[in-house]
Amino acid sequence: MNLPELDDLLPTADEIDVKTAHGPVTLREFTAGALAFNPWWLKSLYGVRVVLATVMRLGYVGIPNPKNLRPETLSFTPGAPASFFTVERGEEDHYLLIKVSDNHLVAYLAFITDNYQPATFTVVTLVQYLRPAGRLYYRAIKPFHHLVVRSMCTAGLTTFGGKDLGLAGGQ
Repeated sequence: MNLPELDDLLPTADEIDVKTAHGPVTLREFTAGALAFNPWWLKSLYGVRVVLATVMRLGYVGIPNPKNLRPETLSFTPGAPASFFTVERGEEDHYLLIKVSDNHLVAYLAFITDNYQPATFTVVTLVQYLRPAGRLYYRAIKPFHHLVVRSMCTAGLTTFGGKDLGLAGGQ
């Protein structure tokens, strides 16, 4: 896997998931559309997560609210919020790496583009377990993770004007 933007994180990741999508949108449009994705069924999954997080004594137990994230409000500045994530680093028109930490795991979500038109977007999830509950939790949500990230990719391609739904699977 050739992901030089993530070379420092790949050796420490316990889980790596890669999805790709192709479409006529910018990195800002794709990422903002993906992060703003918030249908009723996803809110329901987060509701189930609240119960699971409480039982497993995980840290964060709220339901994320993307608060009308738009391409022009998406920040590439380290430390800035991006939905319920925090910007770790990025490079305009190339990639954005965001992170969420909890007491059981650290998860990174990277949006990387080749910057051609139509663009290819690589969406990478990296998970590092901090304690055994992290492994148990991720195994429980893994099937839903695939559904959610694929749906986020579709939203990334369509929310802010894209029409091409060229999605591809991953590992």
